[in-house]
Amino acid sequence: MSAYRLVAALAVAMLAAPVFAQVKKVEVPGVTNFNQIDAVFACGGATDATGVANLKKQGFASIISFRLPTEQGVAEEEAAGKTKGIKYIHLPLNGAMPDPKVADEFLAAVSDKANQPAYIHCGGGGRAASMWMIKRALKDGWTADRAAEEANAIAMLSPALKTFATNYIAAHK
Repeated sequence: MSAYRLVAALAVAMLAAPVFAQVKKVEVPGVTNFNQIDAVFACGGATDATGVANLKKQGFASIISFRLPTEQGVAEEEAAGKTKGIKYIHLPLNGAMPDPKVADEFLAAVSDKANQPAYIHCGGGGRAASMWMIKRALKDGWTADRAAEEANAIAMLSPALKTFATNYIAAHK
């Protein structure tokens, strides 16, 4: 194969690479399913007090949590955030019956530079991924399909959350 063809083949392969290649799964003690999205945002799952301390060490200014108040460890996480000086933004989201108002509040929170860098999470990552999908489509101009691909790289979206995110995006374009 000529050098030209090799370069052309590599260029085509790079263009065909998954859009979610920037999502990096990283081991962070005290954090479940941590995914670094870029220099400003990360998404993941349940986070304990040790995880909050580690997020602070990494330079996160805020934690945006979609966990319900009844989920185990939520109160402890919020208390750890206050102790460590991380802004705790609690936007409870029921994954079976998502509320569009939570998406509205989330978009405002991630758009506020005072909250950045932000760690966005729920129990396993699915609710956070669905909200991230909405952000990508409405704030970053991605197509819903491309945003869904990245969201699924963060955490598998349930059918209810994917439908919610897709419908929310369509209603707010």
